[in-house]
Parts: sequence; C-alpha cells; structure tokens
Amino acid sequence: MTPGFTRTLCTAVAAATVWTAAATAAECPRKDALGTSRVLRVDAATSPRVGLKSFPQTLPLQDREVVLTFDDGPWPGTTPQVLAALARECVLASFFLIGRSASAHPELVRRIAALGHTVGHHTWSHPNIKTMKPDAAVADIDKGFAAVEKALHGTASATPGIASATPGIASATPTTPFFRYPYFEMTPATLDLLQNRGISVFGADLWASDWEPMKPAQQLKLLTERLQAARKGIILLHDPKAQTAAMLPAFLRYLRDNHYRVVHIVPAAAAATAATVQNPK
Repeated sequence: MTPGFTRTLCTAVAAATVWTAAATAAECPRKDALGTSRVLRVDAATSPRVGLKSFPQTLPLQDREVVLTFDDGPWPGTTPQVLAALARECVLASFFLIGRSASAHPELVRRIAALGHTVGHHTWSHPNIKTMKPDAAVADIDKGFAAVEKALHGTASATPGIASATPGIASATPTTPFFRYPYFEMTPATLDLLQNRGISVFGADLWASDWEPMKPAQQLKLLTERLQAARKGIILLHDPKAQTAAMLPAFLRYLRDNHYRVVHIVPAAAAATAATVQNPK
C-alpha cells in the first residue's frame, strides 16, 4: 500500500468507528429510560467560552435541558460505575480527562469513547493554571492533549499546524477541541491561546460540589435543589468520586421523572459522524 492510501484507509476506519459508537449509543432497549434528547454541535468560532459560573454566556439550552459533564477521570474504581449508570438510562455525557490518568488507563479512555460519550481535556496534572509560569501552563495543557490523543488513537498527534510549546509533545488542537480548566482557574493568555487554536473552553452552570465529602443522598438533594433553581444548564460532576458514582442512578431517575432532557455535546466538525439520538420515550 502507498502511504497516502494507508492514511486514507485509517481515516475512513476512524470515521466508521465514531459512527458505529454513536449509532450503538442511540439504540436504547428500555422504553422507559431517560435517553438523550438531542445532539448539540459546539463550534469554537461561535461558542469559545461557555458556562455561567465563569463566563457571561453558556450553551443555547432550552428550559429543562441539561448537559452532563464529568471531570478528573478516568478512574478504574468509579468510572465504570458511572458508565454503567449512563448506559442503563441511554444517556450520553462528556468526560474532561486528566492526561496523566488517561495515560495510566488508556483502555478506559477508549471505552468512554466507544460508548459514544464525548472525550474532552482537563490538562496533564490538574494544576492551578493561574499560579503557574506561562510556559509551564501551556506545556501542561498541551501534554494533557497529547496524552488523551494517544490513549484514544495510539498516537499523540493532533491537528497539525501549531507547534507545541514543549518539545516532544504534540501540537495543539486535539481531535475533540473541548477543554476545561482545573478549579476554573484561568489566565487571559491561555484563554486567548485556546481560542486561537479553535478550542472551546467549558465552565459550568451548576455543580454538585462533589469535591466536598458528603453522603450520596445529601449530594442528590443539593444538586436537585440547584437544578430546580437554574432549570437548565451544564452540570459539573466528577467520575472519580465514589459518592457521585453512587448518587448518579438516582439523579438520572430524578431527571426522567421530572421531565428534564439530556443534550449531548459534540464538536461541530464531528457532527457529520454523530448519529441523531432520539428520546426513547
């Protein structure tokens, strides 16, 4: 085979894999499941920064629409529980992964993607970007991109055209251009850099405060009360937290019983390969 043919073949196989994962996720055997109501394409050109906890704008969600997002994974002890809970309700979510954890558990990264979920980025080591020297901050962000790309695709290569700030670390725009800052701590310089690279930065509209130790029932009460007040939005959870994994099935039932609808976010460029997910109700 010629190198060009090989590259074309690999691209086609990758696209088919994405399509298969999305189509599989769209098939829900349970008619009473919560389901995923629609797919929302997110384009960095029009939505470079979203989430009312950090920015003045958020995603264009309707009343009682929510986007489920999980940070800090993957983690073997709890991420499979979270994936199982989502699968039981035929729900698609977005996982903002730490590069170091993705390198340690690449099989979990691939499993998240194979189930149709969106894989975003959350730096290499979960530092406070705001307290770092600029070069170190960019290096940690890029190293995180490269680690997740390698776990997903077997290579650290991302979209070519922008050199990384760190030798040996791939540039610059990952195949899923979604990023969330640890602790929501950011700098103008890195915000501008990410926007110039075509990467959407995600804040949140509400969260479960699951970094605070509490019982699953307490967390459920806190989160549902916040959702009742907000009525819609990007929800932040953490899949490495045991209390969140334990709480999630009840929260998904709450969403179903109270007529909330789950929206799945995908990059605008990948939307052509994402199957439309219908609510099984």
